[in-house]
Amino acid sequence: MAEKLHFSLVSPERELFSGEVDQVDAQGTEGGFGVLAGHAPFMTALKAGQVVVHNDGQLTVFEVEGGFADVTPDGLTILAEHAVAARS
Repeated sequence: MAEKLHFSLVSPERELFSGEVDQVDAQGTEGGFGVLAGHAPFMTALKAGQVVVHNDGQLTVFEVEGGFADVTPDGLTILAEHAVAARS
């Protein structure tokens, strides 16, 4: 079984997501990026766009309006200025 990444998405209003996932893709101010378990630590500002969570073949999409992404040995945390679940 592949190693999972702990991911948390937090906005000022509430925590929108917290759990173990396969991959997270987001839009940084320097370009798009994807994070898997074991990724090297980094921090970046986010621009408005989608955060796509990949888990067991399913996609969960959130719309964010800026914020920060922080990758540590413990996982990925996104602190969004504003975030909502994308409508299907």
